[in-house]
Amino acid sequence: MALDKYTLHKDAKSETWRLEKEGSDRAKRVFETKADALTGLRDAVGPGGGSVRIRKVDNTIQEERTYPRAKDPKKTPG
Repeated sequence: MALDKYTLHKDAKSETWRLEKEGSDRAKRVFETKADALTGLRDAVGPGGGSVRIRKVDNTIQEERTYPRAKDPKKTPG
């Protein structure tokens, strides 16, 4: 079963950090700061887990994390 894919990015209008599921324009969770978002990602993704692409303020990719860690595909680099 494939993991759900999410993106964490800064919303320029509201100045908040939004966690959105791939293919959806609606935020799964909204955070006031990036630090709050990084702390709350595990709970926000939920027990089913998922892959989160974390973007910088300039919208370039900073990193990608998999929750829970045990679901991380072993054959991919990084």
